[in-house]
Amino acid sequence: MAFTHTINQTRNGKHPGNGYREGLGMPETETGERPNFIVVEDVAEGLIDSRAAIEAAVRQILVSVGEDPERDGLVKTPHRVARMYDELLDGYDKDLETVVNGAFFDVEYGEGEMVVVAEIEYNSMCEHHMLPFVGKAHVAYIPRDRVIGLSKIPRIVDMFAHRLQVQERLTNEVADAITEALDPAGVMVVVEGQHMCGSLRGVKKHGVNMITTAKRGEFSANRELRDEFYRLIGK
Repeated sequence: MAFTHTINQTRNGKHPGNGYREGLGMPETETGERPNFIVVEDVAEGLIDSRAAIEAAVRQILVSVGEDPERDGLVKTPHRVARMYDELLDGYDKDLETVVNGAFFDVEYGEGEMVVVAEIEYNSMCEHHMLPFVGKAHVAYIPRDRVIGLSKIPRIVDMFAHRLQVQERLTNEVADAITEALDPAGVMVVVEGQHMCGSLRGVKKHGVNMITTAKRGEFSANRELRDEFYRLIGK
């Protein structure tokens, strides 16, 4: 479904007309003027550059909180924020096949033994308030006849973490992606997270560590495997 909401640039409740700074990439009208609003469906359809749309939205936020987006400290802030989102949310531009890139290897390994990749640092952004949450992910899998390249597991974590997320979904997406890519006998993922939406606002509790788990295959049925995994990651 196409979105039809608009983001209007206002100052003191009035439209400032052609108020966008040059270089934002907003398309010109037939009269050569830049519009003073963004139609969200145009962004979704690629008619307006997404970075320019983010810059315009950040500029609107600055005006709305009572700031002057033209002062020295803020004049480049919309551009910086847009570039920041390019980096923090680059997971939308990645897919599992490209990330894994065929890095599977035939390796003789003990039957039923697990491979553990622990202490994977990640950063993500809560989809409810668009504030960061950070932490560590721990991944274990039981290979059948092949293993996956070591670097690919952190890359899979980052692919899903660098999207607007909730920790519960992130945990399941990592487990499901490894299951899809490798077809192992079992997968288990433990994710720890500290959420800025709970420490900077709202309840304002610092040091709270949220832990989520996802179990697939033999890890779902075998408690001894789960206990061994917890021991290996120090839990």
